[in-house]
Amino acid sequence: MTERNSPPQAGPIRPYEFPPVLDESLDNGMKLRIVHNLPGRLVTAMVVLRAGETGVPRGRGGLAVLTGDALEGGTARLSSRQLAGRLEDIGASFGATTGWDYTTVSVSCLAEHLGRAMPLLAGMVRSPAFDPSEFQRYRAQRLATATHRRMDPGSLAADSFVRFVFGEEGTYGRPLGGTAASLGALDPACAREFANSRYGPGQAALVVAGDVESREALELADQAFGDWDREVEVPPEAVDGDGGRGRRVHVVHRGGSVQSEIRVGHVGVSRFIDDFFPLTTLNLVLGGSFGSRLNLNLRERHGFTYGVRSSFATRRGAGPFAVSTSVESAVTGAAVREIFSEIRTLVEQGPTEEEIAAATSYLAGVFPLRLETTGQIASRVAATVVFDLPADYYRGYRDRVRAVTRDKAAEAARRHIRPDELCAVVVGEAGEVAPDVEALGIGPVTVHTDEGGPG
Repeated sequence: MTERNSPPQAGPIRPYEFPPVLDESLDNGMKLRIVHNLPGRLVTAMVVLRAGETGVPRGRGGLAVLTGDALEGGTARLSSRQLAGRLEDIGASFGATTGWDYTTVSVSCLAEHLGRAMPLLAGMVRSPAFDPSEFQRYRAQRLATATHRRMDPGSLAADSFVRFVFGEEGTYGRPLGGTAASLGALDPACAREFANSRYGPGQAALVVAGDVESREALELADQAFGDWDREVEVPPEAVDGDGGRGRRVHVVHRGGSVQSEIRVGHVGVSRFIDDFFPLTTLNLVLGGSFGSRLNLNLRERHGFTYGVRSSFATRRGAGPFAVSTSVESAVTGAAVREIFSEIRTLVEQGPTEEEIAAATSYLAGVFPLRLETTGQIASRVAATVVFDLPADYYRGYRDRVRAVTRDKAAEAARRHIRPDELCAVVVGEAGEVAPDVEALGIGPVTVHTDEGGPG
């Protein structure tokens, strides 16, 4: 009989193969990647555009995000209400997502309605209306979000962290969705200019995933996008930023706070590193899972927090490496001390064999669970376009995960985590937390007001 207090043994990892991806191109240069004949009756068509925030001119932060939002506001032929009605008629869902490197625009529907959905998708991408009243509505929403980020301690900590790490000149040193100042200067003409310069077949791809024959998908793609002939610019890559080398601490004062938001890290890595899988596995050991070292320390051993996470934001440029958590003001200094200690220990000693075995088993095991919908599969294929990966890249995903060893993960830690360059940002009651953090002696401490200026 199995003891009630003993967890059951993990079963063997079930076999799974990422479905084959047909890699084609239209005559105008638009890439086409099709995952066909998937089980179920659904299909997702997703346009991938190299039109992210990285390509936004300085001072216009949030333009790419706002342009993507406004695509639902109608086309040259259909008002927003008419467009919504057409999508509703076929039971289709719509979504636009903008990141630093891309904008994706997608529709999902029953496979038999793909022929009606594809022209609607093409209209939103090729001829968005950017109606002034609709645009104003989306801008108001983004302005409200930007205002909320200044009031929310977690968002304030995240935004302050990237600003201090990447500096004022770095592309990634500002919020993805822009600020109140930058958004306030945007109008429909700005969005139209951005779309005309970034939305074009030469810097775009169409991903179709679902219960559809490849020939039908090719024909529908050609009908919707084959005559798209707009020439667009090659988008720029991110501008490197550096808020300073050496360990340092920034305390952002938030009067009356009883908790502190903590961020610790430095400039990280791009998606193009050779040891992406060893580093991904190592991050799981550090703070990327519930059983991570940081969580076992700060949550289980010390009771400082409900949870702590670490992450590497891998983009086309080197994104941030960050540890994030929230603790009571009284234990802020102790929590920062433990974060620094765990990072240094992992870099100096590396992970254990057992930790790597558990991490690789987890990554391999959850992989198919994150591919249960046509939208999830389309998003994975879209990533191969954004990061210049082979169309069949994910068919070897599990093998690459299983190939990670302790030595490879330890080497990734030494290459990409720099304990002597860690930047710590604390948002909280400066009068209470700054002395405790300063007493750690981990680096010079600068106190800022909640507006971000030196105190």
